[in-house]
Amino acid sequence: MNHFPLFADLKGRTALVVGAGLVAERKIALLRAAGARVIVNARAAHPQVQARARQGEIELRLGEFDPALLDEAWLAVAATNDREQNRRVADAAAARRLFCNVVDDPELSSVQVPAIVDRAPLTIAISSGGAAPVIARRLRERIESLFDPALGALAALAQRKRPVIRQARPHLRARRDFYDWLLDGPVLGALRRGRGDEAESLLDQALSARTPPPAGKVLLVGAGPGDPGLLTLRGLRALNEADVILADRLVSPAVLSLARRDAHVIDVGKAPGGPHESTQARIHALMVSHARQGRCVVRLKGGDPMVFGRGGEELQHLKRHGIPYEVVPGITAALACGAYAGIPLTHRDHAQSLTLATAHRRAQTGPLASPDATRGDGRTRVYYMGVERLPALRAQLLAEGHASGLPCALVENGSRPGQRTLHATLGSVVEEARRHAIRSPALLIVGETASLGMDLAWFGETLQTPPAGGADIQRQAAA
Repeated sequence: MNHFPLFADLKGRTALVVGAGLVAERKIALLRAAGARVIVNARAAHPQVQARARQGEIELRLGEFDPALLDEAWLAVAATNDREQNRRVADAAAARRLFCNVVDDPELSSVQVPAIVDRAPLTIAISSGGAAPVIARRLRERIESLFDPALGALAALAQRKRPVIRQARPHLRARRDFYDWLLDGPVLGALRRGRGDEAESLLDQALSARTPPPAGKVLLVGAGPGDPGLLTLRGLRALNEADVILADRLVSPAVLSLARRDAHVIDVGKAPGGPHESTQARIHALMVSHARQGRCVVRLKGGDPMVFGRGGEELQHLKRHGIPYEVVPGITAALACGAYAGIPLTHRDHAQSLTLATAHRRAQTGPLASPDATRGDGRTRVYYMGVERLPALRAQLLAEGHASGLPCALVENGSRPGQRTLHATLGSVVEEARRHAIRSPALLIVGETASLGMDLAWFGETLQTPPAGGADIQRQAAA
């Protein structure tokens, strides 16, 4: 270990910053956030530093560096663009046995300022000892995504309640169990929603009980369309909290690979044409059973759980059985497939409204319900799970009066490495889908904007030629 990690309490204590440019301003902001009294010494000051001085946030002393300024300092920072000047500051600090950070110069520095993840009062610091600050910053970015913003509020609550917790749980093992519950249970969720009073009430109720209640809960998480880069930060944190993951068929292996290594993954995928209702009943039973055993259950769904994902049914079941739950939205397939295929779902010239519909219902008998009775232009329609019922969808749209030349696009494996986008017309889409062997998961986009993807596509393979009239739409968009 080349450096001893240390957190300094600078509240009300003086820190001297020599230099007043933008680099110095960043150090000034950090010192101010830590509660330090900041004196800035420089020949000239950046307008942002001058503004701080006018507002009384810092003391600005213009002129040459005077070592006597260090006499009242607890910490020195040299942030000029003159290395010899920085050396003089570092030498003067060393003579007074003061720590000095020389920005971007580990050789002259006696102390390093780390990359910081701030969840006050929790602070996570990463340092390379000045050897590779860019790597430290990149690690900070990764760590930042793993820690819930509400953890700071939780730590502050735990700090305030610490005497009461120690009194109610005098034995170390019981106290550790309580803090585990505090992290995994409903208190953090209440703080995340901004309900501080509810969080404190939950904590008090748990303290009054002989043992903490089970921390079981269900997180209904949208895994997005497949590209792991489209998973939300909250979704990533949920995967790292999970004891049990109930994963749908459409959740990509790349997303599952981000989960906690010791999480128990259960495949609850429903194949097309399979016994959906019996499988859904099993999912309901698994959620309740594992949550009642005190586990954090992540119900992981492709896309967004509340868009054609039976999320509502699952929440109703959890509510009936008294299981705590949260919903973590995901990027739904319509948004992802459109974006990755270069197809805008709305456009000022061609589509002023958007309809999302599913080709699957609880019963597959009778005609599909029309999502909209309007026969005019100006609307994009997106159909989920439509490959198996593509002939019926086409018949419905033609019966509504849409022209057979209306542009369509079928996006297969949207956002994944094997993405293919088939461009066709309403009249030809069924035959072209068969010819190119389009398979589920695929999403159908119907409307004038569909043909824009021939010109704007940037990801995956594009099949077929622009439908009739598509070139006119593309020229208008370019103009």
